[in-house]
Amino acid sequence: MSFFEKILRMGEGRILKRLDRTAHEVVAKEEEYAALSDEELKAKTAEFKEALANGASEDEILVDAFATVREAAWRVLKQKPYHVQVMGGIALHNGNIAEMKTGEGKTLVATMPSYLNALSGKGVHVVTVNDYLASYQSELMGRVYRFLGLTVGCIVNGQTPTERVKQYQADITYGTNNEFGFDYLRDNMVQRVEDIVQRGHNFAIVDEVDSILIDEARTPLIISGPAQGEADQWYNKFASLVTRLEKDMDYEVDEKKRTVGVTDVGIAAVEDFLGIENLYEASHTPLIGFLNNAIKAKELFKRDRDYIVRNREVLIVDEHTGRVMEGRRYNEGMHQAIEAKEHVPVKAENQTLATITLQNYFRLYNKLSGMTGTAETEAAEFMNTYKIGVIPIPPNKPMIRIDQPDLVYPSRRGKLKAIVNDIKERYEKGQPILVGTTDVAKSEELSILLDEAGVPHNVLNAKQHAHEAQVVFDAGRKGMVTVATNMAGRGTDIMLGGNPEHIADQKLRARGLDPEENLSEWQEAWEDALTEAEAEVADEHEEVVELGGLYVLGTERHDARRIDNQLRGRSGRQGDPGESRFYLAMDDPLMMKNMAAFVTRFMNSSLYPEDLPLESKMVSGRIQSAQHQTEAQNFEIRKNVLKYDDVMTDQRDLIYTERQEVLHKEIDLDELIPSYLRTLIKEAVTHATSEGADSNEWDLEKLWNNLRAVYPVRASLSELKDEDGSFLHISATELEHMLQNDIADAYEEILDQVNENPIAIDQLGDQPMAELERRVLLATVDRLWQQHLYEMDYLKEGIGLRAMGQRDPLVEYKSEGALMFENMMGQVREDTVTGIFNFSHQFQQVYEQQLEVEKQQAEQAKKKALAEGSVMGDTGHKESSETVPAGAGAAGQGSAFGAEAARQTAAQGGNRAQRRAQKKRQKRR
Repeated sequence: MSFFEKILRMGEGRILKRLDRTAHEVVAKEEEYAALSDEELKAKTAEFKEALANGASEDEILVDAFATVREAAWRVLKQKPYHVQVMGGIALHNGNIAEMKTGEGKTLVATMPSYLNALSGKGVHVVTVNDYLASYQSELMGRVYRFLGLTVGCIVNGQTPTERVKQYQADITYGTNNEFGFDYLRDNMVQRVEDIVQRGHNFAIVDEVDSILIDEARTPLIISGPAQGEADQWYNKFASLVTRLEKDMDYEVDEKKRTVGVTDVGIAAVEDFLGIENLYEASHTPLIGFLNNAIKAKELFKRDRDYIVRNREVLIVDEHTGRVMEGRRYNEGMHQAIEAKEHVPVKAENQTLATITLQNYFRLYNKLSGMTGTAETEAAEFMNTYKIGVIPIPPNKPMIRIDQPDLVYPSRRGKLKAIVNDIKERYEKGQPILVGTTDVAKSEELSILLDEAGVPHNVLNAKQHAHEAQVVFDAGRKGMVTVATNMAGRGTDIMLGGNPEHIADQKLRARGLDPEENLSEWQEAWEDALTEAEAEVADEHEEVVELGGLYVLGTERHDARRIDNQLRGRSGRQGDPGESRFYLAMDDPLMMKNMAAFVTRFMNSSLYPEDLPLESKMVSGRIQSAQHQTEAQNFEIRKNVLKYDDVMTDQRDLIYTERQEVLHKEIDLDELIPSYLRTLIKEAVTHATSEGADSNEWDLEKLWNNLRAVYPVRASLSELKDEDGSFLHISATELEHMLQNDIADAYEEILDQVNENPIAIDQLGDQPMAELERRVLLATVDRLWQQHLYEMDYLKEGIGLRAMGQRDPLVEYKSEGALMFENMMGQVREDTVTGIFNFSHQFQQVYEQQLEVEKQQAEQAKKKALAEGSVMGDTGHKESSETVPAGAGAAGQGSAFGAEAARQTAAQGGNRAQRRAQKKRQKRR
């Protein structure tokens, strides 16, 4: 344990004593709350809400609120949180990470702090690792919340914005970290208030917190859209090219740092293939990126480890969970390079539209907490990054799992042979086995070997993730063999003999009962269904216990000790027996990556047969050292990602805050837009007059041309000239004053025009100018912010080279990023003003064209009426004066009058619109 870790552990005993004392108070109220009727128990929710409204704090009602949930959970689920679970719930409420072993019932633990913090009406988010768990937990634990009168929502992939709004309005909302994060980004891209789905960030409980806040934090959340232009065929060309290049001769690869470098020999080969003289000429610079990505795709990104190919599409596999990351793509052209390598359609490159790291997203919450079985190894990072402590909660029952020492084999072939023999032997006696592999390819390779050995088994990897829950629920049954990629963080308990809750849930659903649609019927049936399921698994549970419980077999060590501990932690839940062992080979990736020289010397020796396992403190020590090195590297990667995103955080917060204020009409545009006008003129004049003190040294022609591109300049340059054509001697202040008045007059004119324009009123509402300004401002900010993100990405790509000039890349990134942001804000002002004048002019043009059309139609109608009246009069005269219809003359006059009346009615309508607009304008002023 490091010195810093020791400091973090100081006071841990005192904290646990405090939690224990409060938990005793909660449990002591058990009889009191058990005596309440259902109605009295439900009424507690209204009582707590009233107390909070009257000024009580959540801490003051904690004991009673937790006691309420314990009793409700017992009545609804037949589960009552243990003393240690109550301790975990208190730790969560206090904004800490509760480290609780697998099987300690973390899902139930979360109900108590969720209920307490939801009473304020500000919402609680419970974050899980996948959609299935979000749905399952929201339904199962939702029965407790609904019983107590709270609403429950669940955010999953594929929901419409309307559905999401409803889910977020619930008191407690379940969902995955990606869904919550992407919704936040999308909320800051919408054009209407009603399209915003989230309602703030009050309190979050993150399940499997280390998986989400540590493992997945290396990759920021990015919303992207297609960049301009079609997919570049250079990807296919370079994918073909690199197949001709040889590793270590044409290029070098550093797998530890995941970098590649082309040698002089390789450069010559590339230039020859492309038919160019110098790859590093400025005009060929983009080709270097294509080349590097093609080599990385070939050497560093492996099929069925980093990605799979399904339906001619490259899908990324989450290295920590083994799941397919639907809709996610590598950025900076890497995904396209892999598509070209795999000979599938190369999709267009994407441009970043919005981005945030998971670290900075979860920092948005007023209070953050989490649960996991393995967090202590990362306690320092949790404290540094998120300011949350890790509190290890003691288990409800002692851990009796036996963790066997690692078996190390000279070669992978010998290791796999030993693994199959061990699995077969245990399978034949009926012991359930969970085998953990590090990637898809290795799980499939082992599956083939088990088939050859005649061992039935289930495979759980990125290609079978749809059946994940069912496979995991059955993994503890007698004789079951489950081969899985990275079981860490799957969040589903493996119970010996089977999971009675899952069995009961499936049976009730088969009967057509749903906890959301018919809660009362579900509650009535649940107790009997659960009792029946428990009876079914009880006998099998005892058989499996006699066989030694769940045996966890790791086929190799993971880069992080924590992931290994998570795999081991699948066994030995709630005092059950269990066993674990890791099988290693000297040529495992972890060994080769971190101690290649030692491995090479060892494997070249003929002293060790491949099927003879080794037990050596030296080897074990080197493995542990290798894991420490990798953990340190991954920490640096996360820290580096966060450092660069922190530069963007202040900018993003400013943009998003002002954007939300504009969207919610909290900013007074009557003040903001005129301030844009004044600033624009001031900056333009300052720039134009910076050449010298004399007005004859200023390029006023250029100034006028620049301003005409923004608004219709009325001020004439001739007013500033003598008879001989030379400029008058005026000061910069006088020039600015003249132009400030000019743009103010022009703005007042369009203000009147738009507010009195019936078309604008029809399309934009009762306050057309304010709505026009709001829409133009939002569209301008979005466009320029996306462009700024692209430029910042481009800056970050090459900023590392500044270190060669003895300059700190991060400092350079900060200073240049700040300057770029300042320039962007100036562009926002200019483009907003330009857009307002342009759209106002367009509205006026359309209105004038409509008036002209109406005028022409009225004239045509008048001519037609007069012509008809003339014809009728002529006809009557020829036949007989008596035969002229009595109303003919009147009819002729009536037709002409009707057209004139229509014109006058339209004019009166316009006058009314003008009078309404004038009243609004006066009110606005």
